[in-house]
Amino acid sequence: MKTKSRKAKGRRLQNYVRDKVLKTFKHLKREDVQVAIMSESGPDIKLSRIAKRLVPLQIECKNQQKMKTVYDFYAQASRHGKLEPVVIMKQNSREPLVVIGFDYFFELIR
Repeated sequence: MKTKSRKAKGRRLQNYVRDKVLKTFKHLKREDVQVAIMSESGPDIKLSRIAKRLVPLQIECKNQQKMKTVYDFYAQASRHGKLEPVVIMKQNSREPLVVIGFDYFFELIR
């Protein structure tokens, strides 16, 4: 994949996340939630002081095919019943991580 295409793919995800934050917290303005310029250091979603009070998170966006295994784990959790699927995963010498659905995540932080 060309660099330009990779950056466009990443930018689409960043814009999607920004739009979801603005939709979830309707009183935030567009300038409260900004997308970082490609290759800029720091979080991919830049939050104003007000937005950080509502969404106290450092958001890093990754849009890559090589995460297929995580999606397979999530699909497996989805097949177990009607409750919300959650994947808890851990790599040696690292802290455990939790994977939940995008929309469910925004329901939790609302």
